[in-house]
Amino acid sequence: MTIRDHFNSTFKLAYPVVLSQLGQVSVGVADSMMVGRLGAVPLAAASLANSIFFVILMFGMGISMGITPLVSMAEGKGKAGRIGRLFQHGLWINIITAFVLISIILGLSQGLQFLDQPEEVVDIAIPYLFVITASLFPFMVFQNFKQFAEGLSQTRQAMFVTIFCNLVNVFLNWVLIFGKLGAPEMGLMGAGWATLISRVLMPLMMGWYVMNSKRYLNFNLQIGISKLSFPMINRILKIGLPTGFQFIFEVSAFGSAAIMMGWIGVNALAGHQIALNLASISYMMAAGLSTAGMIRVSNQIGRNNYKAMREAGLVIFGMVLIFMAFTAILFVTLRNYLPMLYIDDPEVIATSASLLIIAGLFQLSDGAQVAGLGVLRGMEDVKFPTWITLFAYWGLGLPLGYFLAFELGLAERGIWYGLLTGLSITAVILFYRFHQLSKRAIVMNKD
Repeated sequence: MTIRDHFNSTFKLAYPVVLSQLGQVSVGVADSMMVGRLGAVPLAAASLANSIFFVILMFGMGISMGITPLVSMAEGKGKAGRIGRLFQHGLWINIITAFVLISIILGLSQGLQFLDQPEEVVDIAIPYLFVITASLFPFMVFQNFKQFAEGLSQTRQAMFVTIFCNLVNVFLNWVLIFGKLGAPEMGLMGAGWATLISRVLMPLMMGWYVMNSKRYLNFNLQIGISKLSFPMINRILKIGLPTGFQFIFEVSAFGSAAIMMGWIGVNALAGHQIALNLASISYMMAAGLSTAGMIRVSNQIGRNNYKAMREAGLVIFGMVLIFMAFTAILFVTLRNYLPMLYIDDPEVIATSASLLIIAGLFQLSDGAQVAGLGVLRGMEDVKFPTWITLFAYWGLGLPLGYFLAFELGLAERGIWYGLLTGLSITAVILFYRFHQLSKRAIVMNKD
């Protein structure tokens, strides 16, 4: 295959995943935009609750990704029976994971008042957190159907479901937050209920499609607990657990940054939420490209074509860097206008604009590191990247951010400079890791 062939194949596979990932994060974006019209305190409360919820959500998403490269490899080897068993095992892993994660959030919610956050923010953040936490169970069931289909390079179905349900979420936000069409005016809680209802629809729609589509009949898909195999559960979790921790280390670093922003003040926390919300859009789109890279890499390994595997991975790095360079330009040039989509408070807008300059700087690093995690996951190399993310964010990024913010007086900008440092170090190491492992694989598998 030529580089152009790799680009075309990857793009066809990636764009539905990108739009699907964008749909996932746009639920939070829509909530923040519409809640921001209520004022700085409800927006800060949404930021505090989502900083906890999103960490746990991303961990669950990482767990669910454990089946995707395995399904893709099995397809490359032509093992239909194994694909069906991976679906069944993944479903029950996701169901159990959902209940565990819900319990964790309910436990963490009891400690919000001890995080030295503004009292008026905590009072409305806790009930909102309870409602969106209930959406974890349907979300994890949806993820199993989604990751299974994507492992077979069939990515458009999840895209359509996600976009439709996101539109439902926006409509219900309008109805429930502001009390339209005769509904009670629920404010922030309305956003929570809208999120829950839209996420219940997602597994119903995706599950109906997968279980009734003729294209999956050969895999004999089962949802019962019979014939569950601990070796297969272990194989999925060996990829899913480290992937979940990769996500949790990065996202929890930004969540901890939100807590530190609360120490600075409500405006800093609200400005951080806006800038992070915008950055999360580009991140999730890059994560969609990364998922496509994971699928392409694992599928080529299943076909024993290691040269094509390396080329596919390098193409993903290039595509992500081009896309993130474009978003960096947008963030910097529109920094004074994008926050106005969320709120009309001049102080919050100014704070967010200053952070968007830094967000522009770390777009390339963020894109490269998420691409690296994806292609290495396709090679089932997950332990080393997990330790790198732990060190980069918690060993360096957050401590440096605290020092710059509170010791050197850079306030909210200092926190984001620390995160920028962690992202940049991770990006360089992961690219070098893929470069070395892919070259070694080609040498070791020459005829």
